[in-house]
Amino acid sequence: MLVLLPPSEGKANAGGGAPLELGSLSLPGLTAAREAVLTELVELCAGDEQKAREVLGLSEGLRGEVAKNAGLPTAGARPAGEIYTGVLYDALGLATLDAAARRRAADSLLVFSGLWGAVRVTDRIPSYRCSMGVRLPGLGALAGHWRGSMAEVLPAAAGDGLVLDLRSSAYAAAWKPKGEVAGRTATVRVLHAPTRKVVSHFNKATKGRMVRSLLSAGAAPKDPAELVEALRELGYVVEAEAPGRAGRAWSLDVLVEEIH
Repeated sequence: MLVLLPPSEGKANAGGGAPLELGSLSLPGLTAAREAVLTELVELCAGDEQKAREVLGLSEGLRGEVAKNAGLPTAGARPAGEIYTGVLYDALGLATLDAAARRRAADSLLVFSGLWGAVRVTDRIPSYRCSMGVRLPGLGALAGHWRGSMAEVLPAAAGDGLVLDLRSSAYAAAWKPKGEVAGRTATVRVLHAPTRKVVSHFNKATKGRMVRSLLSAGAAPKDPAELVEALRELGYVVEAEAPGRAGRAWSLDVLVEEIH
């Protein structure tokens, strides 16, 4: 099972550990594309601060993020699972999983990123600010920049098992599973059952809890149909819609009664 996650906007401070080694990150086929984004981002943020804030969509209160990006090559790094914070990652609670579940997380979780493309939760990265919606002056829209490299690398990373896609639309734009891989991909919405509406906070929290449940239970669904069964056994209310034709992903709705 490969689980595709969005990053968090907020990130923990990486502290004073050893700096990033680009070549040590998982999915080495993305290294050249990572280096291109990192180089331009650092140059942008080392120059005109106002321009950098405009490109990155940062308010005056976040001007410190520009200096942080300028120092990325020498900044301390920590495992990505410790860097990413926020509602989904709080609910996932990687640090409090048992040893077996943490091993499963290391093998199955892939976090998408405007700067790194995609990383494993064990990959050591510095804290940064660069969303997938950014359009860098030289490289252009980051989703478009990543699309070619992702198409070459991620089908192999997906292997022959289930792909559980929990990304937001901005990050999903960087790689869309196609063909046979799409047929064993499941996308998920979390709906407030009484209103049938998506609400951002509990959507993220429920996705985090759902991944935690699967990891803790040692569930290993091989395709979307088995995923539906596994989630129902774990107590989730799931409505599933199989694709109308080959080469399309499954759509799953997880229904939640309470917003928390």
